[in-house]
Amino acid sequence: MSQPPQGLSEKQRLQAHYDELDRQQQQQEAGPSSPQSASSPPGTSNAVPVQQEEGVTKASASTSASASASTSGLHYDQPREPTPPPYSGPSSPSQADLAPARLPKGPQKYPGLPVLDYRLYSPPLFNLSADTTTIKSTAPYLSSTVAALVSLIRAQSTVPPKPQVHITGSRGRKVDFDIKLNLMHLLVPEDPRQRMDYIRCVGSGEPALRGSSKPTARPEVSEGGLEEWCRRFIEDTGPVKTFTLERVVVNLDTAWLEGQVRSLVAATGYKGAVGVSFPLTHARVVVQNPDKVNKFFTGITTLFTGKRQYEVAKAVWPFATHPHGEEGRRCAVQSEETWWREWKDPIRYAVATKRHGWVTNEDKLEVIMEGKGKGVSIVDWGPEV
Repeated sequence: MSQPPQGLSEKQRLQAHYDELDRQQQQQEAGPSSPQSASSPPGTSNAVPVQQEEGVTKASASTSASASASTSGLHYDQPREPTPPPYSGPSSPSQADLAPARLPKGPQKYPGLPVLDYRLYSPPLFNLSADTTTIKSTAPYLSSTVAALVSLIRAQSTVPPKPQVHITGSRGRKVDFDIKLNLMHLLVPEDPRQRMDYIRCVGSGEPALRGSSKPTARPEVSEGGLEEWCRRFIEDTGPVKTFTLERVVVNLDTAWLEGQVRSLVAATGYKGAVGVSFPLTHARVVVQNPDKVNKFFTGITTLFTGKRQYEVAKAVWPFATHPHGEEGRRCAVQSEETWWREWKDPIRYAVATKRHGWVTNEDKLEVIMEGKGKGVSIVDWGPEV
């Protein structure tokens, strides 16, 4: 197959490639004595439309159709060979880039879930800890390039941690119920313009890990903020160093919620030990310089020289603008009272049925549609084991 002349535009090279395919196909089908070859004047070709879609040049799928139209009305004694696929010919680097794989950018929309870029919770070259609280990377470029580290921290700050309510009840060794509820949706309003999250760097005189193994108030960064702290981390020559972004939730009245939960459980006649906690997962992003030899050697080095830790940046996710009870308070999604009214019956039903697992929207639907949990009062908890 002849090659298109050099210096042509991408569209011209693509046109020449398909013209050559059509010419060869017609020769194979018609043969040297076919009327097809006699009726086709020199230079005649079947044009292949080229469309522009989102900045990417794409060959039209009408190639085979136009080739068939050029031979309509002719009869062949030998069966026709299948038309070659549009991209069966040799490809140049520029042709291979005509239709690159496109990945969705920005937040993804999943029905019933907050609109977030969930890929940021498991980025490439990061490992998630067993307790799902921390992702960590030792990728060299993150501990050697200021711009890369700043970009990572800013991107990771755009997704919240996963706050939960964890409620347990036990008598001796017997765990009667162990339930969890996800509160992450209370941090992300449906309208992105109503989001309250921001990045906060450690303030002047505030104790923090500023490149040391113990909290100190120095050194300080008067200007530059996040970029300056990232620069100091990159320029630190310590053998083992880490930079951490911590995601935190503020202005959520966990004490009030705990009181409501304990009162609800007590109303069922439960006499065991009740635990109410508010764990936070997906809360830390850690960058560490690569191991110079291996993890064992790094651990030994840390024992003798210590670790240079930079815990100076936080992604703050407010539940509300002010603490509970203050005037002018506005919640990101809904107040603690509203949330409790919606979930107290599903929680009561899960406790009464001695569940071990999550309380979800399905439980809320059962309360709304079937009334489950609304008539529960005293529960027969059985003998203590």
